[in-house]
Amino acid sequence: MKAKEAIDLVEKKYMKKETPDFGVGDQVKVYQKVVEGEKTRTQIYEGIVIRKKGSGTRASFSVLRQIRGDMVEKIFLVHAPSVEKVVVTKPAKKVRRSRLYYLFTKKEIV
Repeated sequence: MKAKEAIDLVEKKYMKKETPDFGVGDQVKVYQKVVEGEKTRTQIYEGIVIRKKGSGTRASFSVLRQIRGDMVEKIFLVHAPSVEKVVVTKPAKKVRRSRLYYLFTKKEIV
């Protein structure tokens, strides 16, 4: 067994069965589990996906959101147990870039 096959075998049990279907430019809601002391609650983070990166358990995506006039970027792991689900609220029309970093300079992104 080669090293790559061994890594894939170990990673397989940590991967989610169903992965969300979204792309760069989509407006999404990310439902994230937050633990505060003994209580757990679900926090919703809504914004535009500006990049997707990686594969397997290392796959991640960045969501850009505007809060009180400031642009905030948050990176989520696709297969993280803290990410409950990702819902596409508004699909992208047509995106010609894989990274939408130019949205940082826009005054409004919605």
